[in-house]
Amino acid sequence: MLEDVSLTFARGALVGIVGPSGAGKTTLLRAMVGQVPRLRGRITVGGQDVTSGRPANVGWVPQLETVDWEFPATVREVVLMGRWKRSPLRPWMTRADRDEADRVLDRLGIGGLGGRQIRALSGGQQQRVFLARAMIAEPDLLLLDEPTSGVDIRTRDEVLHLLAELNAQGVTIVLTTHELNSVAAHLPWVVCVNRRIVASGDPDEVFTKQVLDATYDADLRIVRQDGHVLVADAAPHRVRDALRHRHDGYEHSHHEHDDAPHTHIDDEHAH
Repeated sequence: MLEDVSLTFARGALVGIVGPSGAGKTTLLRAMVGQVPRLRGRITVGGQDVTSGRPANVGWVPQLETVDWEFPATVREVVLMGRWKRSPLRPWMTRADRDEADRVLDRLGIGGLGGRQIRALSGGQQQRVFLARAMIAEPDLLLLDEPTSGVDIRTRDEVLHLLAELNAQGVTIVLTTHELNSVAAHLPWVVCVNRRIVASGDPDEVFTKQVLDATYDADLRIVRQDGHVLVADAAPHRVRDALRHRHDGYEHSHHEHDDAPHTHIDDEHAH
C-alpha cells in the first residue's frame, strides 16, 4: 500500500523508482495505467485522468516473472498485441502492421525471430520482445517494471542504451529497479519509495546514507569517487567478520587439540 504520494514527472523525463521488495514500486506503475482499484486521489497522464483505465499513449512492459509462458504465441504475435491497443475495432493485422513489427524487432536486435515461440527465447530476448510490444504503439509514456532483472550485463547495458535513445526522441520513461549501482545511479532522476515517497531528485543528491537507510530499513554505505556513487550493504561485511571470527576460533581450538590422543575405528572390526 502506498500513502501520501504526490509526484509530477515532466514530459521527456527519464526516471527510476527504487526501493525494497513490497515497497510499492510496481503498485505505483500500475496506478499510472489505471490498474489499482482502491485508489484515492487523482492521476493524470498528459492531462488525461487514468483512474478509469489506461490511456492510449502509455506503453507497459511487465516483469518477465508475471508472464504466462505456456500461452502459445509467436514473437510477432506478441509484438502485434501492442498494435491492437491502437486499433481495437480491427480484428486482424495488415501487412503494414506485420512489417512494422519486424522493423521494431530489427531495431531491438532480434530481427528474424518473429516466427519463434516466445517461450523458446532467452530471458534477454523475451525482455526485448515485450519492449517491442510497447514500442510499436508509439507511446508518449513508457513504463517498465524491472526491465533489467534476470538479464546478463551486456543485455542490461543494451536495454539501458535503447531506453536512453527513446528518451532522446521525446518518450517519457519511468522504470522500477533493484539495481542501485548499475542502473539507478546512472539515471538523471530517481524516486526512493518505501510505502511512501522518501525522496526524489538527482541520484548524486538523493543517494545519501540517511535517505537510503530510510528507504531500505538497512545499514548502507555510500562511496563517492571520481564523480561516481557506489552503494554497498554493510550487513554482509558484518556477517563476513563474524564468520571469520568463528573460523579463527575453530582454528585455534583445533590446534590446541592436535596433541590429544586420537581414536580410530576400523569398520571391518567394529561391532
